[in-house]
Amino acid sequence: MTRESAVTAVAIPMDDRGTDLDGDLAIPIGATGLVVFVHGSGSSRFSPRNRAVAASLRDRGIGTLLFDLLTEQEEMQDNRTAEFRFDIELLRKRLVVVTDWLSQYERTAGLQLGYFGASTGAAAALLAAADRPGRVRAVVSRGGRPDLAVDALGDVMAPTLLIVGGADDIVIELNQQAYAQLRCEKQLVLVPGATHLFEEPGTLEKVSGLAGEWFARHFSPAAGR
Repeated sequence: MTRESAVTAVAIPMDDRGTDLDGDLAIPIGATGLVVFVHGSGSSRFSPRNRAVAASLRDRGIGTLLFDLLTEQEEMQDNRTAEFRFDIELLRKRLVVVTDWLSQYERTAGLQLGYFGASTGAAAALLAAADRPGRVRAVVSRGGRPDLAVDALGDVMAPTLLIVGGADDIVIELNQQAYAQLRCEKQLVLVPGATHLFEEPGTLEKVSGLAGEWFARHFSPAAGR
Protein backbone atom coordinates (compact mmCIF):
# COMPACT_ATOMS: atom_id res chain seq x y z
CA MET A 1 0.00 0.00 0.00
CA THR A 2 1.41 3.39 -0.98
CA ARG A 3 1.74 6.23 1.52
CA GLU A 4 1.63 8.80 -1.26
CA SER A 5 -1.06 11.44 -1.44
CA ALA A 6 -2.40 12.77 -4.72
CA VAL A 7 -0.31 15.33 -6.57
CA THR A 8 -1.81 18.80 -6.24
CA ALA A 9 -1.18 21.57 -8.76
CA VAL A 10 -0.22 24.81 -7.01
CA ALA A 11 0.41 28.35 -8.24
CA ILE A 12 3.04 30.09 -6.11
CA PRO A 13 2.85 33.90 -6.15
CA MET A 14 6.16 35.64 -6.79
CA ASP A 15 5.12 39.30 -6.57
CA ASP A 16 2.20 41.73 -6.43
CA ARG A 17 1.98 41.90 -10.22
CA GLY A 18 0.37 38.50 -10.56
CA THR A 19 3.49 36.53 -11.42
CA ASP A 20 2.96 32.91 -10.40
CA LEU A 21 5.13 29.83 -10.75
CA ASP A 22 3.47 26.47 -11.37
CA GLY A 23 4.26 23.54 -9.11
CA ASP A 24 3.29 19.96 -8.32
CA LEU A 25 2.96 19.27 -4.59
CA ALA A 26 2.59 15.79 -3.07
CA ILE A 27 2.63 15.00 0.66
CA PRO A 28 2.47 11.38 1.84
CA ILE A 29 0.43 10.57 4.92
CA GLY A 30 2.53 11.12 8.05
CA ALA A 31 5.28 13.09 6.29
CA THR A 32 7.48 15.21 8.56
CA GLY A 33 9.56 16.70 5.78
CA LEU A 34 9.22 18.08 2.27
CA VAL A 35 11.88 18.37 -0.43
CA VAL A 36 11.80 21.25 -2.90
CA PHE A 37 13.30 20.33 -6.27
CA VAL A 38 15.36 23.02 -8.01
CA HIS A 39 15.89 21.97 -11.61
CA GLY A 40 18.87 22.74 -13.78
CA SER A 41 19.28 25.03 -16.74
CA GLY A 42 16.92 24.45 -19.64
CA SER A 43 14.72 22.10 -17.61
CA SER A 44 11.40 22.38 -15.77
CA ARG A 45 9.24 20.68 -13.15
CA PHE A 46 8.70 17.92 -15.72
CA SER A 47 12.34 16.80 -15.62
CA PRO A 48 12.11 12.99 -15.83
CA ARG A 49 15.17 12.52 -13.63
CA ASN A 50 13.91 14.81 -10.88
CA ARG A 51 10.46 13.23 -11.06
CA ALA A 52 11.99 9.78 -10.65
CA VAL A 53 13.93 10.89 -7.57
CA ALA A 54 10.81 12.61 -6.19
CA ALA A 55 8.76 9.42 -6.54
CA SER A 56 11.45 7.52 -4.65
CA LEU A 57 11.39 10.08 -1.83
CA ARG A 58 7.61 9.84 -1.56
CA ASP A 59 7.92 6.08 -1.24
CA ARG A 60 9.97 6.85 1.89
CA GLY A 61 7.22 9.10 3.24
CA ILE A 62 8.86 12.40 2.26
CA GLY A 63 6.80 15.11 0.58
CA THR A 64 7.95 16.76 -2.65
CA LEU A 65 7.44 20.00 -4.54
CA LEU A 66 8.54 20.22 -8.16
CA PHE A 67 8.08 23.72 -9.54
CA ASP A 68 9.08 25.83 -12.51
CA LEU A 69 11.73 28.43 -11.80
CA LEU A 70 10.57 30.48 -14.80
CA THR A 71 7.17 31.61 -16.03
CA GLU A 72 5.91 30.23 -19.34
CA GLN A 73 6.85 33.44 -21.12
CA GLU A 74 10.32 33.50 -19.54
CA GLU A 75 10.86 29.87 -20.47
CA MET A 76 10.04 30.56 -24.13
CA GLN A 77 12.43 33.50 -24.11
CA ASP A 78 15.12 31.44 -22.38
CA ASN A 79 14.77 28.69 -24.99
CA ARG A 80 15.68 31.29 -27.61
CA THR A 81 18.33 33.28 -25.77
CA ALA A 82 19.43 31.25 -22.69
CA GLU A 83 18.93 34.57 -20.88
CA PHE A 84 17.68 33.28 -17.53
CA ARG A 85 19.16 29.84 -16.99
CA PHE A 86 22.44 31.14 -15.55
CA ASP A 87 20.85 34.03 -13.68
CA ILE A 88 21.56 32.37 -10.34
CA GLU A 89 20.55 35.46 -8.36
CA LEU A 90 17.08 35.41 -9.94
CA LEU A 91 16.74 31.69 -9.22
CA ARG A 92 17.87 32.22 -5.62
CA LYS A 93 15.30 34.95 -5.03
CA ARG A 94 12.52 32.81 -6.43
CA LEU A 95 13.49 29.81 -4.33
CA VAL A 96 13.50 31.98 -1.21
CA VAL A 97 9.98 33.20 -2.07
CA VAL A 98 8.85 29.59 -2.55
CA THR A 99 10.41 28.65 0.79
CA ASP A 100 8.62 31.47 2.59
CA TRP A 101 5.34 30.53 0.87
CA LEU A 102 5.70 26.93 2.05
CA SER A 103 6.27 28.21 5.58
CA GLN A 104 2.87 29.93 5.47
CA TYR A 105 0.83 27.49 3.36
CA GLU A 106 -1.46 25.47 5.59
CA ARG A 107 -0.52 22.03 4.24
CA THR A 108 3.24 22.58 4.49
CA ALA A 109 3.80 25.07 7.31
CA GLY A 110 4.62 22.33 9.84
CA LEU A 111 6.98 20.35 7.62
CA GLN A 112 10.76 20.43 7.73
CA LEU A 113 12.18 21.57 4.39
CA GLY A 114 15.03 20.35 2.25
CA TYR A 115 16.34 21.21 -1.21
CA PHE A 116 17.31 18.88 -4.05
CA GLY A 117 19.22 20.86 -6.66
CA ALA A 118 20.46 19.67 -10.06
CA SER A 119 23.11 21.38 -12.18
CA THR A 120 22.69 25.18 -11.87
CA GLY A 121 19.72 24.60 -9.57
CA ALA A 122 22.13 23.29 -6.94
CA ALA A 123 23.78 26.72 -6.79
CA ALA A 124 20.42 28.40 -6.25
CA ALA A 125 19.62 25.83 -3.56
CA LEU A 126 22.83 26.52 -1.66
CA LEU A 127 22.35 30.28 -1.89
CA ALA A 128 18.77 30.02 -0.62
CA ALA A 129 19.86 27.66 2.16
CA ALA A 130 22.34 30.31 3.29
CA ASP A 131 19.49 32.87 3.23
CA ARG A 132 17.15 30.68 5.31
CA PRO A 133 19.46 28.88 7.76
CA GLY A 134 16.73 28.19 10.31
CA ARG A 135 14.27 26.79 7.79
CA VAL A 136 16.25 24.49 5.49
CA ARG A 137 17.24 21.21 7.15
CA ALA A 138 19.24 19.54 4.38
CA VAL A 139 20.50 20.03 0.83
CA VAL A 140 21.30 17.45 -1.84
CA SER A 141 23.06 18.35 -5.08
CA ARG A 142 22.96 16.04 -8.14
CA GLY A 143 25.60 16.82 -10.72
CA GLY A 144 25.49 20.33 -9.33
CA ARG A 145 27.41 23.52 -9.91
CA PRO A 146 28.07 24.61 -6.32
CA ASP A 147 30.94 26.72 -7.63
CA LEU A 148 28.30 29.19 -8.85
CA ALA A 149 27.43 29.80 -5.18
CA VAL A 150 31.02 30.19 -4.07
CA ASP A 151 30.50 33.42 -2.11
CA ALA A 152 27.85 31.82 0.13
CA LEU A 153 29.27 28.34 0.70
CA GLY A 154 30.78 29.26 4.04
CA ASP A 155 27.38 30.49 5.24
CA VAL A 156 25.45 27.30 4.47
CA MET A 157 24.39 25.66 7.74
CA ALA A 158 22.18 22.89 6.34
CA PRO A 159 23.86 19.46 6.05
CA THR A 160 24.85 19.15 2.40
CA LEU A 161 25.34 16.06 0.24
CA LEU A 162 27.10 16.51 -3.10
CA ILE A 163 26.47 13.65 -5.56
CA VAL A 164 28.57 13.62 -8.73
CA GLY A 165 28.95 11.15 -11.55
CA GLY A 166 32.24 9.28 -11.35
CA ALA A 167 32.83 9.94 -15.06
CA ASP A 168 31.91 13.64 -14.90
CA ASP A 169 35.49 14.85 -14.56
CA ILE A 170 35.06 18.63 -14.76
CA VAL A 171 32.11 18.69 -12.39
CA ILE A 172 33.97 16.43 -9.95
CA GLU A 173 36.72 19.04 -9.66
CA LEU A 174 34.22 21.88 -9.20
CA ASN A 175 32.45 19.94 -6.44
CA GLN A 176 35.71 19.08 -4.71
CA GLN A 177 36.62 22.76 -4.60
CA ALA A 178 33.18 23.68 -3.25
CA TYR A 179 33.27 20.85 -0.71
CA ALA A 180 36.45 22.30 0.78
CA GLN A 181 34.68 25.61 1.39
CA LEU A 182 31.55 24.23 3.04
CA ARG A 183 31.60 24.55 6.85
CA CYS A 184 28.45 22.53 7.56
CA GLU A 185 27.99 18.77 7.93
CA LYS A 186 28.86 17.55 4.44
CA GLN A 187 29.54 14.56 2.23
CA LEU A 188 30.77 14.14 -1.35
CA VAL A 189 29.80 10.91 -3.13
CA LEU A 190 30.95 9.83 -6.59
CA VAL A 191 28.62 7.40 -8.38
CA PRO A 192 30.85 4.99 -10.35
CA GLY A 193 30.35 5.03 -14.10
CA ALA A 194 27.84 7.88 -14.10
CA THR A 195 28.11 10.83 -16.45
CA HIS A 196 26.58 14.26 -15.88
CA LEU A 197 22.93 13.29 -16.48
CA PHE A 198 23.09 9.92 -14.68
CA GLU A 199 21.64 8.16 -17.72
CA GLU A 200 23.58 4.93 -17.18
CA PRO A 201 21.61 1.91 -15.86
CA GLY A 202 21.23 1.97 -12.09
CA THR A 203 22.95 5.32 -11.53
CA LEU A 204 19.81 7.40 -10.97
CA GLU A 205 18.52 4.75 -8.57
CA LYS A 206 21.76 5.18 -6.65
CA VAL A 207 21.14 8.94 -6.49
CA SER A 208 17.60 8.34 -5.23
CA GLY A 209 18.84 6.04 -2.49
CA LEU A 210 21.56 8.41 -1.34
CA ALA A 211 19.19 11.40 -1.34
CA GLY A 212 16.49 9.48 0.49
CA GLU A 213 18.85 8.41 3.24
CA TRP A 214 20.21 11.94 3.63
CA PHE A 215 16.81 13.58 3.92
CA ALA A 216 15.36 10.86 6.14
CA ARG A 217 18.27 11.30 8.55
CA HIS A 218 17.88 15.06 8.78
CA PHE A 219 14.09 15.04 8.82
CA SER A 220 14.10 12.86 11.94
CA PRO A 221 11.98 13.97 14.91
CA ALA A 222 15.19 14.85 16.77
CA ALA A 223 16.25 17.14 13.90
CA GLY A 224 12.91 18.91 13.99
CA ARG A 225 13.05 19.85 17.66
